[in-house]
Amino acid sequence: MATAVESTKTLPSSRPGHDVRTLTGVQVLSIGSYAPEQRVCNEDLAALGYDDQWIVQRTGIRERRRAPAEMATSDLAWEASRRCLDQAGVSASDVDLVIVATVTPDSPMPSTACHLQRMLGTRGPSMDVNAACSGFIYGLITAAQFIRTGCSRRALVVGAETMTRIVNPADKKTYPLFGDGAGAALLGAGSSEQGFLAYSMGSDGHGAQLLGVPGGGSREPLTHEGLTAGRQFIRMDGRSVFKWAVRTVADTTLDVLAHAHVAPGSVDVVALHQANERIINAIVDDLGFHRDKVLVNVDKYGNTSAASVPLALDEAQSQGRLTPGSLVLMSGFGAGLTWGTALFRW
Repeated sequence: MATAVESTKTLPSSRPGHDVRTLTGVQVLSIGSYAPEQRVCNEDLAALGYDDQWIVQRTGIRERRRAPAEMATSDLAWEASRRCLDQAGVSASDVDLVIVATVTPDSPMPSTACHLQRMLGTRGPSMDVNAACSGFIYGLITAAQFIRTGCSRRALVVGAETMTRIVNPADKKTYPLFGDGAGAALLGAGSSEQGFLAYSMGSDGHGAQLLGVPGGGSREPLTHEGLTAGRQFIRMDGRSVFKWAVRTVADTTLDVLAHAHVAPGSVDVVALHQANERIINAIVDDLGFHRDKVLVNVDKYGNTSAASVPLALDEAQSQGRLTPGSLVLMSGFGAGLTWGTALFRW
């Protein structure tokens, strides 16, 4: 049976290269999301030897979505993008940049963004971003730079994942955690008061061994032996990642809020990566956010990696919680190790 990776290295620090910057003059024109119809409840995992209460107590997850075999990551991205563009009343032909954040591409080459560009009928450049669970934040900040500099007028940023394809049913510690889904945001030019009042993003490759998929790349091409050993699946040192994530999000959030001169109590919406409810609760307790401002849907979707933040934002939008002038704190953290924390004025 495959087990989580045991790390013998010192837990990485979020502090090196921990700069905070401002990038205003951009706005989110619309949000859209999509989750496959099939729900996999904890009870459905009982046949594999999983305990419902253990999963809920350790993660807060009660169900997750699973894409059908014929559906690829680009299909999820297309559904979310179509809803996003429809909500904005914008034609795909008006989109001149597509960024897809994913660790589960349709194939190694070409990019999933190019598949999405073809399916939507957009124009201009298309590219993937691989920053794992920080991917949507990375993509959003990258697209905002294109908008701010005038290199793009309408930029579509998508976080899309079919995480259930890269988890091992025999790994009791990781298999129940992940689900499939996609979320999209359309960016355009905004006022000088809109956009990223402050953001911090970074990486620490010294923590690469804590979370990743070891097989399938140029370092370790997959062989029959590798497939038999499950090297194509996620491996994670959950305890170390938990400690690192709580510290990193707390540190970067404090820096971002200080840079923007905003107190935690003034934040209207908090959209953290939905990895684990215990991580979210620990961060909220450390920083003192109002509980009713914190978005939590990990119980319904599990960890959808790059899709989790836009999925949460779309729920907030449908509930009327995202209005002009709202202060939205977003944070992603994951394999790499990577992180991205931002305070955005809607």
